[in-house]
Amino acid sequence: MRPTTIFERIYAVVRRIPRGRVATYGQVARLAGVANGARQVGYALHALREGTTVPWFRVLNARGASSLRNGGDVTQRLLLEREGVRFDAGGRVSLDFHGWRPRRRAVLRAASRHASKRRGTSWDVKGAG
Repeated sequence: MRPTTIFERIYAVVRRIPRGRVATYGQVARLAGVANGARQVGYALHALREGTTVPWFRVLNARGASSLRNGGDVTQRLLLEREGVRFDAGGRVSLDFHGWRPRRRAVLRAASRHASKRRGTSWDVKGAG
């Protein structure tokens, strides 16, 4: 069974981004099947609660930079640097070097498995993860 909400699909894709790799908001949207949904990915990640297991920090903008403000960009950078992701002098990550290149079928299968595990449980999309 596939995840039932857009946020669930987005979280399932983000969970698949491996350590030391990054994806863009647009890439996550495409993999989650959300047409023109880069902004939706931002909304979904913003809705996550503190302490989530969803690796939100692995998602960057199309330039390879953080789109976060108020210290979130610093936190994101520190978490990525712990995973070996390097930033250039302008605060950008090389998407050619650190970018995630998944196989779409694997991502969709994982999303389906994740949804099956969640079935029958009560969960608030904002607290997902």
